[in-house]
Amino acid sequence: MTVKPLALIAVCLLPSFVGAQATPQPEALARALQQRYQGIRDFSANFVHTYRGGVLRTQTTERGTVSIKKPGLMRWVYTTPERKEFVSDGRQIYSYLPADRQVIVARLPADDEATTPALFLAGRGDIVRDFTATAAEPTIPGTTALRLTPRREEPEYEYLVVALDPASLQIRGLTTRDRQGGDSALIFNNLQENRGIPDKAFAFQIPRGVDVITDGARN
Repeated sequence: MTVKPLALIAVCLLPSFVGAQATPQPEALARALQQRYQGIRDFSANFVHTYRGGVLRTQTTERGTVSIKKPGLMRWVYTTPERKEFVSDGRQIYSYLPADRQVIVARLPADDEATTPALFLAGRGDIVRDFTATAAEPTIPGTTALRLTPRREEPEYEYLVVALDPASLQIRGLTTRDRQGGDSALIFNNLQENRGIPDKAFAFQIPRGVDVITDGARN
């Protein structure tokens, strides 16, 4: 897996808004999600990330932790089966692959360029403005599913399906369909919001002895 997993992650916080007796219309649910999302300053969670794709539809499963703080701070740490880190310090994105002894450094896109789900999650985006919302079939029992299709074509994904608790609007899962027909699914647990995560938690120290690749150039 490369830097691409950062573009497979989306709208993953958005807890309690209203106790629902009936499922809202997709547009109303999207507005509720955006309103709730605006009140989230930071969050952390454990995740299970499953990807199924390719001609043979092979499947991989990984686990880790995520912390995000608005605007633009992220740390995704994959712990099993192998360690990987994807960190944004608000200016640059670092992708650290210990097995390859390599760090890839990329510029954090400007707000008007930041339409990938991961950057939306970090406070750079708007559900209603950036996506068309339609109902979807939930893959997790007891959840409500919302399909979010980007209003402008994205090179890395076709749409997102977010599974929500119908009473609290807390995320239960997220599936992304990429342009190659692959499905990337995330399940979140132990989600905690607005705990005051310090900025220093998103600082990245480049390890000694690794290759550093910046904008395609090896340093």
